[in-house]
Amino acid sequence: MTTDLRYHRRLASETLRAWNIPPPWNYGVADRVRFGELDALGHVSNVAYLRWFEAFRVHYLRDYGITTYGADGPRMVLRQVQVDYLAEMQLSEDYIVTGRTDSVRSTSCQMHYAVWSGNLRATGSAVLVFLDQSGQKTKIPPDFRETVLARDTATDLASAPA
Repeated sequence: MTTDLRYHRRLASETLRAWNIPPPWNYGVADRVRFGELDALGHVSNVAYLRWFEAFRVHYLRDYGITTYGADGPRMVLRQVQVDYLAEMQLSEDYIVTGRTDSVRSTSCQMHYAVWSGNLRATGSAVLVFLDQSGQKTKIPPDFRETVLARDTATDLASAPA
């Protein structure tokens, strides 16, 4: 497997497939394990995966044109997050975090994540809730809904409770 990755940028689908990452994972960002992400046992700390998912979400939401994280953009907060650790990772391993929006409701959405380094190392999910500027739940912007329905083949659950 090539280590010739472009870090911190959206990877082309061809690159994901070359890393044996199957559809529906069509959006991925690469990086390399850093020393500061290791725990006392010398493998990646559990909390590092949550940071990787958060960094991924920033790329994803910006690249999809959902938010610039400016003061006037939609506010999204984590309601729930879950990680399933499948295999340990070590210092200096290249990895790719993939993610997609699986479903959208009226004021929230669920995202799924996966971490790959030669094989699948971890999976995760998060529920994001959209808030207005006063901190109250608000409807998901129509452009976000349309984007994830088209690009991620998300399921529209808008009639279900948030």
